[in-house]
Amino acid sequence: MTAISEKKFEEAIRTIIKYTGDDPDREGLRETPQRIKRFYKEWFKDEHKFIPTLFSETYNNMVILKDIPFYSFCEHHMLPFNGKISVGYLPNKKVLGLSKVVRIVHKMTHKLQIQERIGKEIADELEKVAKPRGVMVVIEAEHLCMSMRGVRTPGHSTITSEIRGLFKKIETRTEFLTLIKN
Repeated sequence: MTAISEKKFEEAIRTIIKYTGDDPDREGLRETPQRIKRFYKEWFKDEHKFIPTLFSETYNNMVILKDIPFYSFCEHHMLPFNGKISVGYLPNKKVLGLSKVVRIVHKMTHKLQIQERIGKEIADELEKVAKPRGVMVVIEAEHLCMSMRGVRTPGHSTITSEIRGLFKKIETRTEFLTLIKN
């Protein structure tokens, strides 16, 4: 976020407020550019790097983190979308610390994104750090760009999946989907 000065960012927000037909100097909006700037700095900062914690373990069954809540921002409309992500992997002589999976989710969702890429990036990162025998990521989300604009249909769910390695086998995929179902 250093490519543009904070003053220019605040001025851009003032311009957006003016574009909506409102007065950026009225009491309720006067500090809005600063609030938005602080939020963007907090949300999009690159603090989601981590050192993977791997434990030598001969566990050969699925490790699943189910329904990890997330928020992200659509790169096409810069509106939020949110939902839950379930991540499963089959260890290969090592298991990844559970909180590290959640940190991977945060790293991939705290940027301008599309849902399909989030699943791919989570799977890529898991493969890179844990070298599992397989990974599967299922994401279910509601996109405000569809709820508030365009087709204006709130309450919808968009579901995507990313399937790698042994999860491509129908039995493994079915087991994962059964375990994350309600």
